[in-house]
Amino acid sequence: MLNQEQLIDNQGGVTDCSRCGEKVSAPCFYCAELCGFYLHKVCAEAPLELHHPFHLNHPLLLMQKSPHLSGAYFCTFCHEFGDKSVYHCSSCELDFHIKCALFTLNIAENNLKELEHVALHDPLISTENGDKKLKDVSKCFGCWEPLAMYTHFSPDCGINLHEKCAELPFKLNHVYHRKHPLVLQFNSKRLSCKICQVPRRRGFVYGCSPCKFVVHIECASQSSLQVIKNTNHEHPFTLFLRQVPFTCDACGSEGNHVSYTCGTCNIIIHKNCISLPRIIKSKWHDHPLIHTYFHHLEDFRVLDCLICHDEVNTEHGSYYCSKCDVIFHVKCAMKDKDSYEIVENEDEMPHESSISVIERNDAGEATKIKHFKHMHNLMLGPFVGGYENSCNGCMLPISDPFYYCSECVFFLHKACAELTKMKNVWHHHCQEPLALISDKAFECQECWHISNAFAYECSGCEENKCLRCVIVLTPGARTCLKHVHPLYFYRDYEGQCNACGDTTRGYGAFCCKDCNFVLDLRCFSLPITARHKCDEHLLSLTDNDDNSYSESHHCDICEESRDPNRWFYHCTTCDTSAHVGCVLGSYPFLKLGSIYEETNHPHPLIIVKKKYYYLDCNKCGKP
Repeated sequence: MLNQEQLIDNQGGVTDCSRCGEKVSAPCFYCAELCGFYLHKVCAEAPLELHHPFHLNHPLLLMQKSPHLSGAYFCTFCHEFGDKSVYHCSSCELDFHIKCALFTLNIAENNLKELEHVALHDPLISTENGDKKLKDVSKCFGCWEPLAMYTHFSPDCGINLHEKCAELPFKLNHVYHRKHPLVLQFNSKRLSCKICQVPRRRGFVYGCSPCKFVVHIECASQSSLQVIKNTNHEHPFTLFLRQVPFTCDACGSEGNHVSYTCGTCNIIIHKNCISLPRIIKSKWHDHPLIHTYFHHLEDFRVLDCLICHDEVNTEHGSYYCSKCDVIFHVKCAMKDKDSYEIVENEDEMPHESSISVIERNDAGEATKIKHFKHMHNLMLGPFVGGYENSCNGCMLPISDPFYYCSECVFFLHKACAELTKMKNVWHHHCQEPLALISDKAFECQECWHISNAFAYECSGCEENKCLRCVIVLTPGARTCLKHVHPLYFYRDYEGQCNACGDTTRGYGAFCCKDCNFVLDLRCFSLPITARHKCDEHLLSLTDNDDNSYSESHHCDICEESRDPNRWFYHCTTCDTSAHVGCVLGSYPFLKLGSIYEETNHPHPLIIVKKKYYYLDCNKCGKP
């Protein structure tokens, strides 16, 4: 064994304990052959089997190396990385640094020998340099909360404790769990605190193993008369220390733990729901969403949440839009922190309209407008000949209601014209809103069609979303002319599309909740009518072939066979039938005569309708 002076003389440049990996301090043991093997005295004397009072079910076995294939482990107590000797429980898959296992054992035995040489003082440690170790030493090793003014602090072993945590009782009788006393222990099962419902990955908890019950140290010390005020409710909430099942009036989900009550309004809620913001701005909706504790049933036509499409119980809390009569589960609206921001005042939310109204009719409908993407004024249809054209915003055939320009060939669906200049959408993950652009060829990141109509572009990642996808992906029920029930979009759905037969492969699809009907995004956006030179009439999108003659199931454009169970375009007058792809072509949403710059070709390409008498493409071999 070496004392401090001998350690300095004989250390030979080795500074770490070979068992725990911490810096060697005297007294310590070393190899007589001076091979560089050192052990702290406490590490050398560590028992091979440790019956820890904080883990009573199984003994902890001291292993020279990590039992995991990677050779590394995370300590169950401090949740820090380790690659040296470890105390391990194979039954529960728990791992502990030697320091953590022995130090917590001393805590359990109320024998703080490691801290006897350190007086109580204020550890004013700067963490401005961002060093993770310095940040951790500024927190209590027991509860992992910021250190108080007067603290047990040991710079040698890195153990920091609040004075109250250093003197925690091993057992605690608590009014919330009267069956058994609560015992200071590790949260081995990663259970959530029964008071605040927050799981904690490291530090002590008070728990009852038979009941699978844990509470955080600070939660266990809260007064039973605790009163909390917040800005989302006019009255304060009082802590109700009784484990009874309840449904939270703020979020509508169930609870079976400590709750907070408002006696004036007869409301009972989770602790976390006290801090719910009153108004949020969400990517799922254009208007502010306001939190309320209950609704009158007649206020809403549809009671389905716009995110998950499940019914919202209006007897409990939800987020809603008073302008559109739409509603959201609290858990759905708050699930993704990047999808919303808190708004102090709903009047602060900007709403940049793309149009300025020049004239209105007696019903208040805008009949003459100026759109910021067109030089002339636009008139509300109908317009003779307008139905032969496509919308300049989405490139789909014009249908009522729409605006047209009397001075040039320019058409906009009313829905496309009224889209805002800036827009947040739930299917884009950047924080910045998307800006409305036009006359730029792009590839939509949702449907993967190339288009040069209107689009929403992100200034950060430069992704583009076509207007067709922005409109159809707006949350809510969607109608399809080929199906009697409403359809809802599910982002992670995987299945077979009824229109084309392809698998959605997790890109999302429109599904019917009443029957097994599925449409992928591309098929849902197909034009209901289309023109092609193979027929003088408009072709209509058809979902089934009633012709019983199998030889009739062919395409009149490519003359190849056609699956009668897949959608196709058909003319009832001429009995013309054709594949969807043959009618629309490869680029159905590019304007004729427009210029498209291909990355693999040095010159700009002009979009043309006919491809006859052109040379074969060097890339694919086709004209």
